[in-house]
Amino acid sequence: MKSFTDYLWFKTAQKQEFINITPQVEAALAKSGIKEGLCLVNPMHITASVFINDDESGLHRDFAVWLEKLAPFGKDRYQHNQTGEDNGDAHLKRTLMGREVVVAVTGGKLDFGPWEQIFYGEFDGQRKKRVLVKIIGE
Repeated sequence: MKSFTDYLWFKTAQKQEFINITPQVEAALAKSGIKEGLCLVNPMHITASVFINDDESGLHRDFAVWLEKLAPFGKDRYQHNQTGEDNGDAHLKRTLMGREVVVAVTGGKLDFGPWEQIFYGEFDGQRKKRVLVKIIGE
């Protein structure tokens, strides 16, 4: 068995964004040469998420509205923000959207169901952050 590691870097223009990173993950898989195995994709930051869903703009707007209802931005809303931070909501949004994804690799391709794509969810952006892509297999 072999392994391959790559890092994707992002600096979003907005505080909150959803970015389809499927092409970058597919490129890392192609570089790895692995044909059968598993691909882990994990944001290396506690205010960002990686998740799988449909690449449909209405759904992404629905996510943003839903997340804001569940964990609204506000400096005085969260005890975490009493430490001098202002991103308590971003930590909660990350927990709701998930920490990482694992996708099967079959025949050198990501083995998705219909409409599935990989997304980077940023909830405290406008600074440089990275995403780990770790592929293991043969």
